[in-house]
Amino acid sequence: MDQILRLRTWIEQHRDVWLDLLRIYMGFALLAKAISFMQHMSAFIETMPIKDGAVAPAMLAHYIVVAHAAGGIMLMFGILTRVAAAVNIPVLLGAVFFVHWHEGLFQPQQTLELALLVLFILALLTVVGGGPLSVDERLKKNEHDIPTVPRHHHV
Repeated sequence: MDQILRLRTWIEQHRDVWLDLLRIYMGFALLAKAISFMQHMSAFIETMPIKDGAVAPAMLAHYIVVAHAAGGIMLMFGILTRVAAAVNIPVLLGAVFFVHWHEGLFQPQQTLELALLVLFILALLTVVGGGPLSVDERLKKNEHDIPTVPRHHHV
């Protein structure tokens, strides 16, 4: 019982770290999904809601891969966290409404539920940004440490 109490105390003292862990995991998951899409690009393009012309679905697929890969890497390190998350929100909105919506909730694959969860986490990260373990936070701290040099005004 004492160990559980110590664990709970540690968790309470490090709440900000949990958000960082969620951000890092989300970044890894987006990067992994981008790699999966790249490995199966033709099958991925077949799932595109846009069917007109050969260029539009391929362009959309490449945008999604780049958004997931770049956004995933940025989220893992906490670089421009809000931007990285926000760029992926339209992708997940498309996945929810154009790809998985017709499947409905509570299906064995749970793809709609997962897409909604990822969308929620991306919205959360867009609002709160990176945590204490992010490059964003480190840059913010360094910005405050830079001494300012007084300027002399010439008349």
